[in-house]
Amino acid sequence: MTHLSLEERAARGRAARAEVPADAQADAVPTPDRADPVAVLEQQGSSRVPDLLPLRHARMAVSAFTFYRGAARLMALDLAGRPTSGLGVQACGDAHLSNFGMYASPERRLVFDLNDFDETHRGPWEWDLKRLVTSFVVAARDNGSTPKQQRRAALTVGLAYQEAMASFAGMRTLDVWYTRIEVEELLERLRSTVKAGRMKKVDKNIAKARSRDSLKAFGKLAEVVDGRMRFRADPPLLVPVEDLLPDGAVHDLTAQLTGLVGGYRRTLSADRRLLLDRFRPEALARKVVGVGSVGTRCWVMLLSGRDEDDPLFLQIKEAQASVLADLVPEEFRDAHLDHQEGERVVTGQRITQATSDIFLGWDRLTGIDGQERDFYVRQLRDMKGSALVEEMEPAALEVYARLCGGALARAHARSGDPVAIAAYLGEPGDEAVAEAMVAFGESYADQNARDHAAMVAAIADGRLPAAEGV
Repeated sequence: MTHLSLEERAARGRAARAEVPADAQADAVPTPDRADPVAVLEQQGSSRVPDLLPLRHARMAVSAFTFYRGAARLMALDLAGRPTSGLGVQACGDAHLSNFGMYASPERRLVFDLNDFDETHRGPWEWDLKRLVTSFVVAARDNGSTPKQQRRAALTVGLAYQEAMASFAGMRTLDVWYTRIEVEELLERLRSTVKAGRMKKVDKNIAKARSRDSLKAFGKLAEVVDGRMRFRADPPLLVPVEDLLPDGAVHDLTAQLTGLVGGYRRTLSADRRLLLDRFRPEALARKVVGVGSVGTRCWVMLLSGRDEDDPLFLQIKEAQASVLADLVPEEFRDAHLDHQEGERVVTGQRITQATSDIFLGWDRLTGIDGQERDFYVRQLRDMKGSALVEEMEPAALEVYARLCGGALARAHARSGDPVAIAAYLGEPGDEAVAEAMVAFGESYADQNARDHAAMVAAIADGRLPAAEGV
């Protein structure tokens, strides 16, 4: 690895900006050969569970924002081929505002960070920032904000990213790596800037996150019947494996997934393998999660420790190819990680997050249909919580924009070169890149609205199946 001096790193960032100036980042005009958005959804559906596709389409069709959440591939296609700064990071790949939230560190402290890595891949830093800025424009529009309020939230994201990146550029290397956003410290800062009424909502949301543990999950998702732990059926969202498949297939699938847990443990450190071995598999179910992920194969396994009051829930989620994988410039590709998609997700998460789930790992499974698929494993619930975007007033959305912009910069500073990126962004007071991101976000939000309308029309015409009432 070549080690450059601070001045050489900064010069690299300035050279990148000379090559791709700030105003070039504002371009969101669709190319003449732009993909049909409905065709993109149909193509994605070809690798997913067919009977769950109507649910995915229904969830995406609810609003322009829910469509945006599920349309990461479409946006990646639109970003591909445009000039980039050439400054790489471990990109989230789907950095919209609902993919940030709270979760518990191994020390049982709540932290705020990116929390979805299905699409993570090495790529240009600006792709993540553009997706995040645009998500604030789309969400603000759905919430009824004025154009001025929409713009203020979007600009706050870009400026917070720039400010945080400048701070990371001045830090020692280990200090950048150790930095994390702890919720308790965040609350102290918020109390001096957020009105008491809004803080009550924040406190309530944090209290809810703290209560989301395995015992709480057991009360909602599982029960004990005739001395045996099992999942409660709530189709199509939660379906016990015994209700999903014939008896013989149930046995085969259960054996396969139990074997996956045995295989995935090899990707854990020795102390965590020891901990996992103290739990016994009890029950298995298929679970629907999210919006964009609906239709990928996702299982939840219930395990018990000392007794039924000591449950552990593991989520076993299919990892398909990142939406960025075939679109990023060649220098951002990694043949090894693109070959094992579960490892790609886990590696990207470990690089990007300040601290990660102690049970995070991966494996490959040959299913009962004979096809090999990659999976990653993590705890289903561990004090996880996210912002209620639909309930955010403009002032709250602006506060959240600052938080997400800073968190994205922290993630990028760990895997990229904060000195070079900060030099590209410019000195304090230089808002050209942030302004360009806003221009991009506003233009792309218009395109997203048109794409959402096209999807709704495709559902009405019967081209896309959509579920009702779920």
